[in-house]
Amino acid sequence: MIKKIEFQDNRLIKELFELQRAAYLIEAEIINYYEIPPLKESFEELLESNEVFLGYFEGDELAGALSYEIKGNELKICRMIVHPEHFRKGVAQSLLSYLEEDKNEITIFKVSTGRENTPAKSLYVKNGFKLIQDIEVVPGLFISNFEKKMQNKILVCD
Repeated sequence: MIKKIEFQDNRLIKELFELQRAAYLIEAEIINYYEIPPLKESFEELLESNEVFLGYFEGDELAGALSYEIKGNELKICRMIVHPEHFRKGVAQSLLSYLEEDKNEITIFKVSTGRENTPAKSLYVKNGFKLIQDIEVVPGLFISNFEKKMQNKILVCD
């Protein structure tokens, strides 16, 4: 089940915080860079986030989460987090599909990931995202920026 994570539930936010640390530690190992902002983020900083979070739940367990921000007709996926015990179970795919269906008025979806994060890049390409560019954000660390332009839905009436 996918639902919005409400920040009033302290237990759930602690679970999200731990999930984030576990997931981003794996990405840090993949891209060989351990200064990823969400990995260094404190619990208090997470609480202050302006992002909207969606959680993927298996029963009562938070198995994955996605966060985003919207500006105009653009939606930026800020975090895609899957607990390592739930890798390769379709959690990220489910979150991404849910987001696109739920926000079908959005015309441009954007996301970034480490250039060496092949699993994440494969997910986005498989879902129609196009690589826009790779940027060296700090010496030796490259980020891949992706974008997906949604087709405008035109209704024809007889």
